[in-house]
Parts: sequence; structure tokens; C-alpha cells
Amino acid sequence: MNDKTVELLEYDKIKNILKSYAISDSGKERIEKLEPYVDIKLIERYMNETTEARNIVNITSSIPIHSLNGIKKVEQKINKGSVLLPEDLDIIAILLKDTKKLKTFMKDKESVAPTISNYAQSINELNDLRDEIERCIEFGRVSDRASSKLFKIRKKIGVLEEKTKHKLDNMLKSEKYKDYIQDAIVSQRNGRYVIPVKSEYKKNISGDVQDKSSSGSTTFIEPEEVKKLQNELSICRIEEEKEVYIILSTLTNMVESVHVELAINIEVMVEYDFLFAKGKYSKAIDGRSVILNDKKYIDIKNGKHPLIGKTAVPLDFSVGKNYRALIITGPNTGGKTVALKTVGLLTMMAQSGIHIPVGENSEIGVFADILVDIGDGQSIEQSLSTFSSHIKNIVNILNCADKNTLVIMDEIGSGTDPGEGMGIAVSVLEEIYNKGSVILSTTHYNEIKDFAKNTPGFINGSMGFDIETLKPLYKLNIGEAGESNAFLIALRLGMANSIIERAHEITYKEKKDYSKYKWEVEETNKSNKIIDSHHKQIEKLKKAEQKNAIGEKQKLKPKFKLADCVYISFMDRTGIICETENSKGEYGVMVMKKKLKINKKRLTLYISSNELYPEDYDFDIIFETKENRKNKHQ
Repeated sequence: MNDKTVELLEYDKIKNILKSYAISDSGKERIEKLEPYVDIKLIERYMNETTEARNIVNITSSIPIHSLNGIKKVEQKINKGSVLLPEDLDIIAILLKDTKKLKTFMKDKESVAPTISNYAQSINELNDLRDEIERCIEFGRVSDRASSKLFKIRKKIGVLEEKTKHKLDNMLKSEKYKDYIQDAIVSQRNGRYVIPVKSEYKKNISGDVQDKSSSGSTTFIEPEEVKKLQNELSICRIEEEKEVYIILSTLTNMVESVHVELAINIEVMVEYDFLFAKGKYSKAIDGRSVILNDKKYIDIKNGKHPLIGKTAVPLDFSVGKNYRALIITGPNTGGKTVALKTVGLLTMMAQSGIHIPVGENSEIGVFADILVDIGDGQSIEQSLSTFSSHIKNIVNILNCADKNTLVIMDEIGSGTDPGEGMGIAVSVLEEIYNKGSVILSTTHYNEIKDFAKNTPGFINGSMGFDIETLKPLYKLNIGEAGESNAFLIALRLGMANSIIERAHEITYKEKKDYSKYKWEVEETNKSNKIIDSHHKQIEKLKKAEQKNAIGEKQKLKPKFKLADCVYISFMDRTGIICETENSKGEYGVMVMKKKLKINKKRLTLYISSNELYPEDYDFDIIFETKENRKNKHQ
């Protein structure tokens, strides 16, 4: 199937959910590669496998599937000339143990899963290999009992280590060396047992220097008394390594000799992981097998969209037998697009051998391709309008459509002038039908409803709508065209009766009274958050206007009065207003017995004149000279 169809029908989401039921990474990879098949016999076989896996899942959820963690890395080492490590051999032993469990588990499942239970017969138990690995490998290392030679070598190593440590312990406790020792601890450096000696006394102890501390204060010395023992110990360790290598090489050769059988076991485990993931998913969605046909006929009973779940309204759907083209009409949000997606996705799932959530005796036709145009597909990067995007999709559909194709188109002809859009929609439907495709489409155009009604091979369908509650029923009715119910929905959402009545008159050339729906409008308006928010915004605007009006009035008032004491910013001192504001925004200010003109922007009120002087105070006393006041008085 093309990527566009996979994306629009959300097939990848189904695969992601399916992967969550797989145990191993290889099983998840198998699911990732899953796609719809076109061979009906192959699909029937895969569907039957899913049914049998579901039968087993219904009996028990404890299925011994191995996670296969680390097995890929081990496989990459086999026959590459490298020796397998103990942890690699552990992985193989655990795999063989679990494959044997799985084989035993499937033996008594023949009654409910006769086909897939036989797959376990190809599992090679390889008991000899598993027993040998378990005998030789223990706790992630080669066991002492892996060979008698290794047992003797390790026993000798233990004796030599004990003797060496005993001698060194005696040296640490000896009064002779008491002042030379840094810490009374035996440690290892370069694979040799040493004692820590204060650096200034290193020449007082006979032996080889193996290391020094980072500070240089401690020297790690291998005393002469234990040198011979340690040389012997080193030889034994080399012999141990050689013997371990021989044992691991022998086990590696055993694994390589049965590499094909091991690969088959892994393949069988991955297959069962894949099958039981499908079985578990089938149980989760209450899925079942369907009847498959090569007549391109779809008959879905009580189908549900698997991504919506149990809350989805069951869909009864049929196309491809008495008619090849179904045109669905109905209101927005009524479920038309979901119905299209449900049919398309269920068809893809069934052709992938996956159970689908439908009723008994549902049938799915096998198609070579499913071509889809759903949604506006608008892309800013490509600078395509909604209509252009639709047309680009439809051109591709026209080029690919044939008798083996299921074509799904949502709101065909939308996004442009209604008259031209309707014309394009009808001509496209005719062309695709003539090519032999099965067609599912939705529309709002009345002309297309009439076209479907009067054209052989076409049939109308509608999404149910409850006139009393003005709510969609999400139920598909095949055989009758639906109304968009736009006027009733608009009323329910709060549009005024007068507007709806005028719209009805324009559309149908007749008058109609919609006053009986008035209570719906009032109820809607009452709880409309947008209207409430609008009222709040208006209140805010009124308050802002009142505040600004007060501000304008305040602007008309002089900023300072005569005799106010003001602070002069650029002089950092106070003065007294002696002249009111002039046209330049300057005040006369008396500072240090001088009258200066200063812009009001540089002045701030310090003390009001009301606080400084009595109510009827004669300000000439401040601002006029004695002579002027005397003349004025006379």
C-alpha cells in the first residue's frame, strides 16, 4: 500500500500497538515489516494463524516466549573465527531451555491450534549442547568441573595463593618490618601480591618494586620470600587460561556444528512471538476473523474503529455487490469521515491477517490497492491550497484506479466554487466508476445526491441525525440520502432565528418559521463562554475609557500651583513655584532668591503649598520685594 494511504488511515498506529504485545525486538521488527497482502490464500492462512493464537491466549496468558536479548550479537560471532565467551554461551543455554519449554507448551494445544502447534515440532531441543554448556559454565564463568585438568590447576592456584598470602601476612605482623609498613594490607599490583612500604624504607626490604602510590609516599613491593611462589602462581594462571580457552573453543565448535538448528529455533521463537502478539491484540480489541473474498465485496457487521475502542458506535456497512459506489451524506461531526476511515483501516488490517473488531459473518474483499483522499492535506512548504491538494491526490487516484482498487474520497469537490466543485466531483466519480473501482465518498452537494440516486451502480447513504435532540447518531443508513441539517445545527449553536429563516428563504425559495427552536438558542447563549468572555472584554473597555477620560481631565489641570515646593532634578535642590506654566511647559521657580524658568519635566512636587502656608496667605511676601509690596499697598 502507498505511504499516503498508510498515513491517512493510521495503519502505522495499529502496528505500533501490535508491537507493544511482542516480547522480543525481532518480533517487533517482524511487525514493523507487516503490510497488507494481496494473495487471498496467503491472507486466509495468516488469518487462521491469528485465530489459533487467539484460541491459546483465551486459555492462558502465560506463554513461554523468550525475549531473545543478546542473541543477535551471539549469532554474529558464530562461524567468524572467534571463541564464544561464557556470557554468550549462557544466552544460548537459556534460549535452548526456553525453546524446549515452548515445544512442551505447544504439544497439548493441538485441539485448539492444530496448525501453529505443529510449528513447535521444528524446534531442535539440542539437549547435549545445553547440558554441556550448563555443566561447563556457571555464574558467568567457566566452572571448575568443566575438566579435570582445570580442576587440578585451580586447586593448585588456590594453594599457592594461600601460601603467598600467609607469608605476606606474617611479614606485615613481624616486629622486624613494623616501622617500614605503610598499611597492614596485602594487595595486588600487575597480577602479583605485594605489601605497601613507606617509600623512605623501600631499600630495607628485599624484593621487586611493582608500583607506587600517586602521592609517591607508598611503594608496593613484592618481597623476595614470595617471589618463587608467585612465579609458580603466574605459570599456573597461564595454564588456567589455556585450559579455559580450550573448553570455550570446544563449546564454540559444538555451537557452530548446530548453527542451522539454532537459527531455526530462533526463527520459530520469533514466529511465535509475532503470532501471539496478534492473538493478544485480537483479545484486547475483541477482534475476530472475517470471511475473505476476491469479488471486491465488503460487508461489515457491527464494525468498530480499532483506535476509538469500545465507545465507538457500531458500523453496518456494505458495498461491492449490488452497487460499487456509496455516496455518504450528513452533517459535519456526524461521523462520515470516521466511517470511511473505519472501512479502509479494517480492510487493510484484514488483508494483513489481523483480526478486526466486527460482528460474526463479516466479509472483506481483497484489493490490490487502497487509494485515499481524506483531509485537506494543506502544506505550507508546497504552497498548495486546500483545493489544489485535493486535486493533486485525485489526479493520482485517477491514474491508478482500476477494478482491483478501493477508492476512498472525503468531501469530494470541496474547497472551490460550489458549482465547479460539484461538476468536478461528478465527473471524477464517473471516471473512477468506469475504471471498475469500488468507491466510498462523502459529500454535501445535493446535486451529487441526485446523481447517485439516478445512476446505476451508485447508492446514497446518510449518517443518522436526531431532529429532536439535534445530535448526530453516528449511524450509517445505506439507501437514503441525508440532509446536512445545517440550519438546525446553526440554531442549536446559537444563531438568530431571523438569520436562519432568511437563509432558508434564499436556499429553498420559501419561507419557514423557526421560532419553535427558540429555547435551544437561549440555552446555548446562556452557557456560551465566548459570549461571556466578550461581555467581560466590553466591561474592561468601558473601564479603560473612563480611566483615560479622567486622565485627560487631569492633563488639563496645571501640574503645580503657586507656592508649591518642588524638587529640581538637575540642580538637586528644592524651589518654590512663583509663576504658572507658560506655553512652553515652563514654570517660574524661585531658587536661592532667584527666579528661573524650568521645564515641568524636570520638576517633581516636594511639598504642596497647602501644607506650607495658611489658606489666605499673601504670597507677595515671598515673591515681591519690600518696595513693590509697599507701593501696591499704598
